[in-house]
Formats: sequence, C-alpha cells, structure tokens
Amino acid sequence: MDERSFKKWNLIIGWLCFLIAFIVYYLTTEPTVSFWDTGEYITTSAKLQVGHPPGAPLFQMLGAIFSIFALSSEQVGFTINLMSGFASALTIAFMFWSITMLLSKISNKISDSKDKSMAIFGGALTGSLAFAFTDTFWFNAVETETYAMGTLIMAILFYLALRWEQDMDKLRGDKWLVLISFIIGLSFGVHFMGLLTIPAIALIYFFKNYKTISVKNFLFANIAGVAIVMGIFKLMLPPTLKFFSFMELFFVNDIG
Repeated sequence: MDERSFKKWNLIIGWLCFLIAFIVYYLTTEPTVSFWDTGEYITTSAKLQVGHPPGAPLFQMLGAIFSIFALSSEQVGFTINLMSGFASALTIAFMFWSITMLLSKISNKISDSKDKSMAIFGGALTGSLAFAFTDTFWFNAVETETYAMGTLIMAILFYLALRWEQDMDKLRGDKWLVLISFIIGLSFGVHFMGLLTIPAIALIYFFKNYKTISVKNFLFANIAGVAIVMGIFKLMLPPTLKFFSFMELFFVNDIG
C-alpha cells in the first residue's frame, strides 16, 4: 500500500471509529439530569450562567450551542449530555490516528506492505474501540461533565505532539508546537487535565533529539516536563485568575 492510500484509509477508518462510538453513545446518553454536578453544568450551559470555581467557560459555551438543537425544554438535558458523547467519539478517532502513527514508527514504515498496513489499522481499530467501551470512559461519555471534553483535549494534544515529532526537523515544523500551546490555553476553559500531557510531550521531544539515552538525562527530561506543568499550574494560572477576578469586581462595583 502506497503512502497516499495509507493516508486515505487511515482517515476513513478513523472517522468510522468516531461513527461507531458516537452511535453507541447516542443510544445510551442519559435522557435527563444525573444526580451530581451534571445538573449544574446543564443549567449553566443552557442559560450561560456562572458555574462553580474555577469555572469552565468554553465547556459551557459549547453546551449552549448544543442546547439550541433541543426541540423542547425537556430535551435540553439530553442534547447537552450528547455533547459529551460527541467529544468522546472524537477522542476515539484521535486515539486511532495516534496509534497508527505510533505503530508505523515502531514498525519502521511497514505501511509499504498491504498486509502490514492492515495489521496497523487492525491494531489501532482494536485499541481505540476497546477504550471506547471501557467503564469509566463510557460513563463520562453519556452525561454532562467536563471529563469527556477534557479527555478529548488530551487526545488532541498527544496527536499534535506526534505530528510535531514528525515535522520537528522541517522548516515550519514548530507550527504544531504553536497549535499545542493554543489548545492548552483552551483547556483552561474546560478542565486542567490537559496539562497532564505536557510531560509526555517533553519526553517526545527528548527521544526525538537525544540519540544517547542515559538514566541521568532521562530523569532530567521527566523533571523538566513536571516543572513546566507546575510552572503553568502554580505560577501562571493563579495570578491570571486573580487578575480576571479583580477586573470583574472593578468593572461591576467601581464602574457599574
């Protein structure tokens, strides 16, 4: 199988994974509110209100878009619940594409062979759909919580990191790093769990650029990845939230 055919089938089967997962999540989506934070998220999304700290503004704005498709007020909960199913199905598609990239790299570009290409697709299909029906992931896919969309952000970030690894030595390869930074910024409007991909991205950079691997530089790469996470989470995030808190109080209380 040539590279063009491999890319075509990679795209087709990835969207097939999305379709299979989305149909299942659609059929099993909660018809109304569940008994915990989901009621708050449904209400604050449909009415664009303020949720519990630190908030999830991007999640709520997207939920407001999904609520538009409700044919009646009784269906608002279902349509916003369905947003998690949509996000989870996209997660499965990006997982499939990430697995095919990893398998192609491990097998040293064996996609030139039709049988070996089918083995790559079969492995990625099995792995992604197996994850689609795990208990916790499926549970999060059928109700309005930030974990489904947070997992999607993690899947996108890891996929983009693999694309960056492929193009790192090219002239405009750092465009993927810019997009990674943008997605990490968007993740603050959903859930901070997107930051957990940063150590993995640091290790991808490490293994790409360091040919000689030792315990010392491997530990240093791990420490650097964790330090970046802590720098963003502890040093950059709290002052940013305090700034916006101050601006809100200033505009409301002082300016009116």
